[in-house]
Amino acid sequence: MTDYRKLFDLTGKTAVVLGAASGIGKSSAEALASLGARVLCADRAQEGAEATAAAIGRQGGSATSASCDAADRADVEALAGKALAEFQRIDIAVTTPGLNIRKTILDYTEEDLDRVINLNVKGTVWFFQAFGRIMVKQQGGSLIACSSVRAVTIEPGLAVYGSTKAAIGLLVKGFASEVGRSGVRVNAIAPSIAETALTGPFKQRPDIYSLYAGHTVFNRWSSADEVATAVAYLASDAASYVSGSTLFVDGGWTAVDGPPTGLTQLAR
Repeated sequence: MTDYRKLFDLTGKTAVVLGAASGIGKSSAEALASLGARVLCADRAQEGAEATAAAIGRQGGSATSASCDAADRADVEALAGKALAEFQRIDIAVTTPGLNIRKTILDYTEEDLDRVINLNVKGTVWFFQAFGRIMVKQQGGSLIACSSVRAVTIEPGLAVYGSTKAAIGLLVKGFASEVGRSGVRVNAIAPSIAETALTGPFKQRPDIYSLYAGHTVFNRWSSADEVATAVAYLASDAASYVSGSTLFVDGGWTAVDGPPTGLTQLAR
């Protein structure tokens, strides 16, 4: 019988997590390390990446850190080179940084557009290129990007951001089709609303906080750790036949059309 527990074990694996200073990236680095992987924690906020690596070390894991701007092609290529020199092989590469400038299309400036596209779309392409080349050469690996429920559901002011997250889903499909024969898997996660430092300001608006919670079937936000478990799954051999997919970790956000109206009595 297959040892299913072993399929989730990352002992002996190496991983790079870009965006590891905070939020989903930080939790992803911690999850991979707790399952046995050696992790290189990278972020533009180098002190945050160092703090994540140090925390992993205190828990008995193995982690180092690096500075990297996910929107800078040269930086991403340098990160891949550093990781390869450190590990000799890169089994897992995760990128989580993203930017949302909440404005209507009529209000978007060219500078706004460039900033969002440069990080969300171009940054994903640079990441896939830099780490994909290594994985193709070594004939294996798992690449994981970060999409969003906003790839398929929208509200005013999120059209540009949502379009970039939809683009990530198509980049995942396309790149998976190109590198699958080399044993490389390419997937994405798509969270809805997670408790992170970036979403912290919503807690100052209880009405908005509760409204977003109501879009999920659990009537609550997720923790970053709950999203990181999906990253860990896609990174592991348990997902050995999963590629070109976007895994929604959205609390049912995309399954329902908003908070219950109250017209139907629900069981308690």
